Amino acid sequence: MRFCFLVEEHYRNDGMPLAVVHHLRATGHRVDVLRPGADLLDLAKLVRGGKHDAWVLKTVSGGPGLGLLESAAAAGLTTVNDARAIRPVRDKAQAAVVAALHGLPMPRTWAAADPAAFAAIPGRRWPLVVKPADGSSGRAVHLVEHPGQLARIAAADGGLLIAQPYVPNDGLDLKVYCAGGELFATQRTSPLHPHQPATERPVPVPREVAALAAQVGEVFGLDLYGLDVLLGPDGPVVVDINDFPSFRQVPRAVERVADAVVRLARTGSSWPTPGAGSLLTPDPAPAPAAQAAR
Repeated sequence: MRFCFLVEEHYRNDGMPLAVVHHLRATGHRVDVLRPGADLLDLAKLVRGGKHDAWVLKTVSGGPGLGLLESAAAAGLTTVNDARAIRPVRDKAQAAVVAALHGLPMPRTWAAADPAAFAAIPGRRWPLVVKPADGSSGRAVHLVEHPGQLARIAAADGGLLIAQPYVPNDGLDLKVYCAGGELFATQRTSPLHPHQPATERPVPVPREVAALAAQVGEVFGLDLYGLDVLLGPDGPVVVDINDFPSFRQVPRAVERVADAVVRLARTGSSWPTPGAGSLLTPDPAPAPAAQAAR
């Protein structure tokens, strides 16, 4: 098979997705690598040629790759993930709206360009977590105890900030990854609690979290994705969703992602929707995403 990988400049030396490119080539596939932020691209030739079985993008906020992937999809080409699914999760404000419409447990979300506007949020909702709507990798995430601290946050540069009530937790984020229809989890120190020792380790996927992760994949139409979950007093809460995450500490991550890309290129369809099959309990081996929702 032949693939086109769009590699943003931010990831030009990154293990993921370049390791997937090397693995696909080593297993007999042809892979073209385009760098939308550096290469001169003949757009009409790229999308009209139809010579690739799938286009693959690991997005970066504000990067040019997503627009190119969407153009490929508009021309009828297969994309991984589905190009229609990516922008709703890259934009955290849009993701919050979609989550609310489908009843996913995500903190109530307010959006504004000027952080001072968040002072109008009712006091019972404080403290707040404030971050850019297009942020990633824990960048510019602030825990704001009271309105007087809003002045320390820079206004969004042409975009939006979002604010959500802080979810009481033990200071650890649960990072859940879906690769090839299987779920994996790691536990990592929260960026909101930098005083705690930095740790990250694989952990079993709790049954309730597995069901939630499968539901997120179905709602947003994602095949390769991750989500950040907090185990709050009322159960698991989704605080972020990522298309094509790092899959850090996932066993055989490169092989699993490569196999998923090949399968999706062949079928053009997502993994089975939640509810099919029987649940397999992780240990901390993967939980099947489609089965976990039962």
